[in-house]
Amino acid sequence: MLIADFHIHSKYSRACSENLTLENIDLYANKKGLDILGTGDMTHPKWFNEIKNKLKEKEGEKGIYELKENPHVRFVLSTELALVFEKDKKIRKIHIVVLAPSIEVLEKINNELSRYGNLAIDGRPTLNISGAEIIDLFKSISNDIFVFPAHAWTPWFGVFGSKSGFDSLKEAFDERYKEIYAIETGLSSDPPMNWRISSLDDIALISNSDAHSLENLGREANMFDLEKISYINIISSIKNKTFYGTLEYYPEEGKYHFDGHRNCNVELAPKDAIKMNNICPICKKPLTLGVLHRIEDLADRDVGYIPKNAKPFKHIIPLLELISYVLNKNKYSKVVRDSYNYLITQYKNEINLLLNADLDSIKSFNEDLAKALYNIRNDKVNVIPGYDGVFGRIDPLNRLDKKETFYDKQRKLF
Repeated sequence: MLIADFHIHSKYSRACSENLTLENIDLYANKKGLDILGTGDMTHPKWFNEIKNKLKEKEGEKGIYELKENPHVRFVLSTELALVFEKDKKIRKIHIVVLAPSIEVLEKINNELSRYGNLAIDGRPTLNISGAEIIDLFKSISNDIFVFPAHAWTPWFGVFGSKSGFDSLKEAFDERYKEIYAIETGLSSDPPMNWRISSLDDIALISNSDAHSLENLGREANMFDLEKISYINIISSIKNKTFYGTLEYYPEEGKYHFDGHRNCNVELAPKDAIKMNNICPICKKPLTLGVLHRIEDLADRDVGYIPKNAKPFKHIIPLLELISYVLNKNKYSKVVRDSYNYLITQYKNEINLLLNADLDSIKSFNEDLAKALYNIRNDKVNVIPGYDGVFGRIDPLNRLDKKETFYDKQRKLF
């Protein structure tokens, strides 16, 4: 089984760690248990030069790259783009992820995109071009460029976002919607939420970390079972929905799951926001409507519906966060870091521990950690949903007062 995370960032993206170098990403991804990483930020001139100088195509794996020196994981050329354009007399802001089959094709991409915005300002450049236009542009360069909407449901920059998005992929990309084979569910949604939208039945639901730091690599990821690894085989597996499934962040932990106003300390489930006409009871201004509300608006199926072709998925919590929670210590504290490093040496890598480690053996290290892992694997955790930019909280040992959530009955594991 191969674990892949296609959407990450580099040190050249705003609000991202300076530690996000290719060498550090390679080492930390290996510790996480990731096999394939997107490079992220491939359009940024300085990062592009690092990609050209430090990576080479892996022998026998066309379109797959690795470090020239001391490689641990594979890379696929990738970036996130921010598209800003006017449609139907409304300014739209949607983010997409782009994968490229080769450095040669990437050079052509960068030459073309530089006409629509300054690629050197940010690793995630803002471009004045529509969704349909950029698909046409990419098709003129190579049929193997792969595009999917990033964090599809987030309010401001998701293709379905409540603030500047659309009600359908066709509305967003016109007839070029037929070239969209996947969407990224994002941290605030997971497959069961998307299954409620019948128009997405033929769309692959993929998951990536959108990591802004090394520690967040792999917090969401995709699982592949490929006989031969290549760029084309990976893309075909997504297009044909033959990849195995996904690893998912608990969507309640995402910072745009519920509705609310962070400045007013108001957090509401969609059904309660609707009763208030989506107006904040404190400041009397419109609430920031979260992902769950937006899905409720567009859903044509009941909670709990499972399509016939649904892919398996598993919720996970990053190990560092889990140890911090169990020990009730800051995740940057020495005891948490030492515990993390010890467990990684004992169980090969983080994802292997989270998914496969024998719980009796974990008990010998820490009984509460074993209990927490059991609850996560069996989806028996307490959740405090995030809202309006405030991250939610996951409570695997059910220490906090239980809050009934609109989403409880929807959560399901294979």
